[in-house]
Amino acid sequence: MNFAIISAMDQKRGIGKDNRLPWHISADLKHFASVTNKGTVIMGRKTWDSIPEKWRPFKDRLNIVISRGEITLPEGVLLAHSLDEALLLAEKTNPLEKAFVIGGASLYAESINHSACTELYITEVNGIFDCDAYFPELPAGFNKVEEGENIQEGEILFRFVKYEKILLSHKR
Repeated sequence: MNFAIISAMDQKRGIGKDNRLPWHISADLKHFASVTNKGTVIMGRKTWDSIPEKWRPFKDRLNIVISRGEITLPEGVLLAHSLDEALLLAEKTNPLEKAFVIGGASLYAESINHSACTELYITEVNGIFDCDAYFPELPAGFNKVEEGENIQEGEILFRFVKYEKILLSHKR
């Protein structure tokens, strides 16, 4: 099953500090909800823990949490022990909808180089924030296919960008 990554990052690829977002951008949260609606969201345990309880699990989505250990999750939230297991669960449980990896940093690093990762939905946040978690470098093969206008919310300037992986055909 092909999947996408969705994330917001600053100009140095910063995505978080102390397991929290370093900014509050309402339009980005709405964008996340719109893009992932009805799909599957795959996240690491720390990302799951960082979501305020009143917002989890994300409604109208299949929620899958990846953890090496056993953890207790609410009914309807699935546990996987690897990215590949999460993708199999997504394909089996929500086969007609897109799957999205939503964080954190180590899962992004593993996911972005996975052969089934075909799209990136990135909110580019203008500025450099105090972060201790970072999005990985974009590997060769991802091309920017959509770039929104700059949007300002409070003091923060940002834009929505989409990348797609170029799939090379092999000659025989």
